[in-house]
Amino acid sequence: MKSSTFLTAEWRKLAMANYAVDQALLAPFLPAGTELDSWQGTCYVSLVGFMFLNTRIKGIPVPFHTNFEEINLRFYVRRKEGQEWRRGVVFIKEIVPRPALAFVANKIYKENYETMPTAHTWLLDKDPMEIEYRWKKKGWHKLHLTASPEPVLIEKESEHEFITEHYWGYTQLSPSLTSQYEVTHPQWLTYPVIHYTIDVNFGLVYGERFAFLSQQQPRSVLLAEGSQIAVKAGSRLLHAPDPLPK
Repeated sequence: MKSSTFLTAEWRKLAMANYAVDQALLAPFLPAGTELDSWQGTCYVSLVGFMFLNTRIKGIPVPFHTNFEEINLRFYVRRKEGQEWRRGVVFIKEIVPRPALAFVANKIYKENYETMPTAHTWLLDKDPMEIEYRWKKKGWHKLHLTASPEPVLIEKESEHEFITEHYWGYTQLSPSLTSQYEVTHPQWLTYPVIHYTIDVNFGLVYGERFAFLSQQQPRSVLLAEGSQIAVKAGSRLLHAPDPLPK
C-alpha cells in the first residue's frame, strides 16, 4: 500500500560537507531494524544546508512558512524490506528558523528539530557562484561554498551518488520502535565546488560527542541543485531487540 503525500516542496542548493567517522560514534543513534550504510568502507556524517521553497502540507501552503533555511547533521543507514535494501538517513539535529516548523516536525515525525535564527546568501550571477548558510547559537555559524555555475551529472557508484541517493528517513523512537518515511525526488545535478569555509562549533550546536568535527577536515564537500520533493506519510516499525547472550 502506497503512503499518501504529507509534504511537498523544493529543496534547492544543498551544500553538503561530508566527514568520515568511526562507526562507534553513531551506535547510540541507530534506529532499531537499521544498520549503518557506508561507501567503500567509510562511514559518514554530513553537515547539510539548503532552502525549503514553495512548501505545502497536504497541498496547502502555510502562510509565512513556505520558504526557509534548514541546516542538519545526518548519517546514513539501510534497512532490508523483503529483498529490497532501503537506503536512508538519520538526523542528529535539524535546525529551522520558526518554532511552528519545529513543532510540526517533532510532533509528526518525532525528529530532533530545534529553532534558531537562520539566514542564507546566494550569489548566483557570479562565476564562481557563492552559496552560504548561517545559523545562530551563541554567535553565528556558517557553511560557505564557491562553485562553478555549470551543473554536472553525478557519476554512477561515486561518493556523491552515495551521499545524495538515500530516499528514506528513519528515527529512533525507542530501543525497539522506529519511525520511517519515504522522500521522493529525481537524481540531482551537482556543481563542482572550488572552495569552502566551515565555521561551526559542532560541540555547542550538536553536542560534545561531535565537537571533534570542528577541527576535522571533511572528506568531501558538494553542492547539489536539488529539485521538487515529496515527503510521504510516516509509519512505525516494531523491531524485537536481539536476545541477550546466555
